[in-house]
Amino acid sequence: MLGIRKEYHMGDTVLAALDGVDIHIKPHEFVSIIGPSGSGKSTLMNIIGCLDTADEGIYYLDGQEIEDYTEDELAEIRNRKIGFVFQQFNLLPKLTARENVELPLIYQGMSAGRRRARSKEVLERVGLADRMNHKPTELSGGQQQRVAIARALAGNPSLLLADEPTGNLDSRTGAEVMKLFHELHDAGNTIVLITHDATIAAQTPRSIHIHDGRVLKPASENEVVI
Repeated sequence: MLGIRKEYHMGDTVLAALDGVDIHIKPHEFVSIIGPSGSGKSTLMNIIGCLDTADEGIYYLDGQEIEDYTEDELAEIRNRKIGFVFQQFNLLPKLTARENVELPLIYQGMSAGRRRARSKEVLERVGLADRMNHKPTELSGGQQQRVAIARALAGNPSLLLADEPTGNLDSRTGAEVMKLFHELHDAGNTIVLITHDATIAAQTPRSIHIHDGRVLKPASENEVVI
C-alpha cells in the first residue's frame, strides 16, 4: 500500500480517516495494526480486505493493483483469498458449528461431501473436534471465536484479517485465541490483526501503530505491502 488516503464527508466537515498510509505486509507474516478508537485502523482493515476502496493511493494485492480488478473479481477475492474474523463472531445461531463453517464453501460452489470434509478438518485444527454439532448458544465465547476462525480458514485464504478478535473475551480466553493465531502463523498463514490493546499487539512479531489516520513509525520500519 502506497499513499493510501480515505476521506469521509459529514456535512461541511471532511474527515481524513487515512492520510497517506504506506505499509507492506509480506506473505506468511503476522502483523498487528494498533491504534485508539477513531485512529483509522478499521478503515485500513476494510481497504486491505477489499470491503472498501481508497480515495487516493495504490494498493497492490498479489502484485496487482486493486483498481485493475473488476467488481466480480473483488467479490471472488473476498470469498477465496481473504478470511475475516470479527469481534462479534457473526455466527448464525440456528446453525451448528460445522454448518457455520460450511457457509463460505457453499458460496464457492463446493460439493456437499467436500464441504463436510473441509469443515471437519478446520474445526479439528482449531481444537473443536468434539463440538462440531453444537450451536453457538451451546459454546463458550472462546469456542465461538474458534468456530469463527475455522470459518475464516475454510476456504484456505492467503490472508487472515482479524478485527479485535479478543475484544469480547476474558483475558484467559483471549490468551487461548492468541495462542491459536500463533499456531496458525507457524503453519504458514498470513495474519493481520486489528487491535486497540497494546498487550495484544505486543504478542505479534511486528506492530504497525496508527493514529489520526497516519502510521506513526517511519515507512522504512513498516515496510509491508500486500
